[in-house]
Amino acid sequence: MASPSHSQEIKSEALRLGFSDCGISAADYLETDASRLKDWLSKGRNASLKYMENHFDKRCDPRLLVEGAKSVVSVILNYYPAEKQSDPNAPVLAKYAYGQDYHDVVRDKLKQLLEYTRKLIPGCEGRVFTDSAPVLEHAWASRSGLGWIGKNSLLLSERFGSFVFIGEMIVTAGLEYDKAVNDMCGSCRNCITSCPTGAIVADRVVDAGKCISYHTIENKGSEMPADLKDKFKNRVFGCDICQDVCPWNKKISPHEVPDFSPAPGLLSMNAKEWHEMDRGVFNTLFRDSAVKRAKYEGLKRNLEFLKPS
Repeated sequence: MASPSHSQEIKSEALRLGFSDCGISAADYLETDASRLKDWLSKGRNASLKYMENHFDKRCDPRLLVEGAKSVVSVILNYYPAEKQSDPNAPVLAKYAYGQDYHDVVRDKLKQLLEYTRKLIPGCEGRVFTDSAPVLEHAWASRSGLGWIGKNSLLLSERFGSFVFIGEMIVTAGLEYDKAVNDMCGSCRNCITSCPTGAIVADRVVDAGKCISYHTIENKGSEMPADLKDKFKNRVFGCDICQDVCPWNKKISPHEVPDFSPAPGLLSMNAKEWHEMDRGVFNTLFRDSAVKRAKYEGLKRNLEFLKPS
């Protein structure tokens, strides 16, 4: 059986493993989020992300993912870099893709946290997730008090801003639960008005079909949308525009995670080097990066799309 002290012990271990923050919430049905998800899907806001239509019930109820689940332990990990790309004319890479693929880094730490929890609480079972299963990670992180969901639909932490990776550990142990924090976006609309493609169509609603991140990462087609030509602001993989303008990201400290350090030479590449990149350079720079999801052909397609009309 879990005791009140176990919650704090799990949080302390999460911080020891390198996570920036940890919170815990009850493994209940996400009724409000289920309604929002249904509306988002019904309006086709998911574009070609058909997997978002699958396992709807599991996305909204963690007890369908882990039998006997009672608690969702959420963690965040700061990835804000100390350095940025040096050439202002170079194609812009999303900051989350500078270093090693976050799926591997966060998952490894979560597995260690789960093993710790199993030893701490005999009989406890669970699973870990990081953007790799039907889990509404922003909703769970918000419920556990790690932040609130901003108008750009991303989690915002008062201490760490929005440049954070999120992970979950769903366990069968009952724990002490944290309270959600208040939404502190106020009347600010910086993210909405700064999006060059108008992808943030309402508070907390992003239309994937208009989103630069979607098109440069998830859109697997050979053609890019002609109506968005010249609106990508030189973004080649992902997009940080709505985060860069957020006041909550103005004073955050850089991460201290060696795994997120960029490959040598990546940040100093100029525009010419980007556009002349061959497969060998791609493999060297992005062997362990999330950029490998786009593959060489996908990145070259994106680079071609960025060329002036």
